[in-house]
Amino acid sequence: MSRAIPRIVIGGTWSGCGKTTVARGLMAAFTARGLTVQPFKVGPDFIDPSHHTAICGRVSRNLDPFMMGEAEVREVFARASEGADLAIIEGVMGLFDGVDGGPVSSTAHVAELLSAPVILVVEPRGMSGSVHAVIRGYSTHRPGTSPAGFIFNRVGSPRHRSLIEAGLSAKAFGWIPRREDLTLSSRHLGLVMASEVQPGPEQAGIFEECCDLDAILELARTAPPVPEPEPQPPAKPARVRIGVARDAAFCFAYQENLDRLTRAGADLVFFSPLSDPLPDVDGIYLPGGYPEIHARALSSSPCLRRLPDACGDGMPVYGECGGLLVLSESLRTEEVEFPMAGVLPARIILTGRAQALGYVVGRATGAAPFLPAGLLFRGHEFHYSRLECGRDARFSLALTRGRGIRDGHDGLTEGNTVGAYTHVYFTDAFAGSLVRAAGEYRRT
Repeated sequence: MSRAIPRIVIGGTWSGCGKTTVARGLMAAFTARGLTVQPFKVGPDFIDPSHHTAICGRVSRNLDPFMMGEAEVREVFARASEGADLAIIEGVMGLFDGVDGGPVSSTAHVAELLSAPVILVVEPRGMSGSVHAVIRGYSTHRPGTSPAGFIFNRVGSPRHRSLIEAGLSAKAFGWIPRREDLTLSSRHLGLVMASEVQPGPEQAGIFEECCDLDAILELARTAPPVPEPEPQPPAKPARVRIGVARDAAFCFAYQENLDRLTRAGADLVFFSPLSDPLPDVDGIYLPGGYPEIHARALSSSPCLRRLPDACGDGMPVYGECGGLLVLSESLRTEEVEFPMAGVLPARIILTGRAQALGYVVGRATGAAPFLPAGLLFRGHEFHYSRLECGRDARFSLALTRGRGIRDGHDGLTEGNTVGAYTHVYFTDAFAGSLVRAAGEYRRT
């Protein structure tokens, strides 16, 4: 069985050309028309999906063949698109930029997997006639993934547009003027989160006026039907409660990770370490985010003051990146050192540049009771901090790809608590191990 899912991929010539601006604008414009839009993001990014979700009212899902595998990319896409009128997939980096410069996990790779037509975003800054060479190059580089058309972003003036249109042989689906109010501000790790932005109601109107939405929708409907996803096994009855940190400091969590914990038998209890007490739960998941921005508030948080007691009692606690930071003894930022939970024997120092960026592959060493030896995982790392710990530190994750905390070791471990720089894309086995450990803790 198969079903039609109208879909388009919004690719770009390079990082910073305006893919997110265009994807957000199209999502807003089609949603304003009354269509149900399902958003997706190619790659491991957490920030762009937050904007998609806020606009569309449906959780944006990541599509990353390196972390997920090709079959799961197709399955997640088909399952998440159920009930949607249109799927819009925002790409990553340049159209053909994948792992180690190859095709894997590139925007083109995902477009090929999903048989989805591509609209390429081009920023013609400083160009007029030369933009045709760019278009010709992208159109012929890989014929199987040639863009179906282009959207020109940050066009300087009507005169600029007319110069580009002269001799244009490709389909132009839109001409977006250069406007500062369409651009999102950035900081370390990328754009600001959706919760920090108040989108103007005029965004949908701008894209309605500047893009040929009817033609884009017609293109999306040319995508062939996709196979129905395999039915998922029913979720196990909830038998444990796992607290999941979610607030301005902890906002980087893959929806698939949360879904896998639920299917494994966890009742998820969302809480804010910034403002809530430590919840009555059997295990804790501290995702990444921006604890360094909220270090002062976290240092006096009642939740963090109670966390060492729970960890000392043997509750399984898993923190990644931001979670690692708050589980440490202290976090130093801008010459101020803030005390953290003090569960893991380490000091964190925020630096002014990226310390690691890229995909991670590894296996569990068995040092942590809830991560059995040999458990395989994939994920990614991106952080601006470094960790200082003793040479006798215990690590529960051994990396075959990626930097980790030190020399390919990640997952600083103390008792039943693990803090890692890696953002793991959970497998069923990984989620199941955490749920089983929570169950064992509950019984004792």
